[in-house]
Amino acid sequence: MNEYFHYQQDRLYAENAALDDIAQRFGTPCYVYSHAALTDGYRQFAEAFKSREHLICYAVKANSNIAILNLFARLGAGFDIVSGGELQRVLAAGGAANKVVFSGVGKSEAEMRQALEAEILCFNVESPSELDRLNAVAGSMGKVAAISLRVNPDVDAKTHPYISTGLKQNKFGVAYTEAFELYRKAAAMPHLRVTGMDCHIGSQLTEVSPFIAAAEKVLALTDRLAAAGIVLEHLDLGGGLGIRYDDETPPSIAEYAQALLGVLQGRSEKIIVEPGRVLVGNAGVLLTRIEYLKHGEEKNFAIVDAAMNDLMRPALYDAYHAILPLQKRGLEKQFYEVVGPICETGDFIGHGREMAVDKGDALAVMSAGAYGMSMSSNYNTRPRAAEVMVDGAVAHLIRERETVRQLYAAEKIVA
Repeated sequence: MNEYFHYQQDRLYAENAALDDIAQRFGTPCYVYSHAALTDGYRQFAEAFKSREHLICYAVKANSNIAILNLFARLGAGFDIVSGGELQRVLAAGGAANKVVFSGVGKSEAEMRQALEAEILCFNVESPSELDRLNAVAGSMGKVAAISLRVNPDVDAKTHPYISTGLKQNKFGVAYTEAFELYRKAAAMPHLRVTGMDCHIGSQLTEVSPFIAAAEKVLALTDRLAAAGIVLEHLDLGGGLGIRYDDETPPSIAEYAQALLGVLQGRSEKIIVEPGRVLVGNAGVLLTRIEYLKHGEEKNFAIVDAAMNDLMRPALYDAYHAILPLQKRGLEKQFYEVVGPICETGDFIGHGREMAVDKGDALAVMSAGAYGMSMSSNYNTRPRAAEVMVDGAVAHLIRERETVRQLYAAEKIVA
């Protein structure tokens, strides 16, 4: 827990709103976010980097609800996107196109055109083929595309292999050893303008050292380019700063920034960072209700109404999320497997959790603000959850719960 999610007289609150009241009003499963936590996280980044020119580009993939995007846009954020759909969300939320960086290994021609028409800040290019395509698309539109190369520094991020992106065997970026020649190629292309360098080594990093190692390699390459007459305007050092789910001890935002700024001392380039999880992860919870308690010879099961389609991280990464009752009860504690109703053995929220609960009780799955709703699906024809933002004592519905009718509305029966 943190100061934004806390117990008062045995009831769990988000800011000044009781979560059991929210569960009753909006139903479960339901995502709940703290406006104050989101605001505080962004302001910590702004304060930490205020000593030099910078741009904080929120990684939209972490949580793409337009109410959250709008909040960050009003605070001054830019955005890191990986699809045309995310660009459309950012613009709909009031985000500035000239603060958008476009990452991702598979940008289509249509997405490139969309981004060029919007006049985004920069494309983070991830392959020689993408350079060729972007040059051709920009040329066909009579435009010049601002680009960075996403350089893969071959640094071990020391995180889950599925979210490590900076090793040479990963699909992301261009090899460090090939980047110099590729920059020279890009600089000679008529419809591209080299403006920066991008580097992102992974997600949920809990140590500073990988960030430092990657930044040092980026700076060495930047200086080599400058000696060859290719002077960069900005350095995009990516995101990936982790949060506490269980017993992790990640650096604070201030410690992370201090470490990077130490390496960058004396540099003139504008700094871009791309935080995602660290801004939204611990700013949100998933509310769910126990449908059944099933006691067995070897294990007990708390079968809840949330499932792997609502929160994929446990099934995908074997990720841990704390699970807390919305109301503390004086019942005997027992160990439960907290599982959902989907017909997959991998459909679980938590293993071996000691809880004092009864059928019908509501629970909060903590640290669910990042890669929760944004990775959710309609598997088993399950409508996606409602989303709520709490501001003080007021709870705002920021996404209505889907209906089953909406799920098949675009489908056609063939006679």
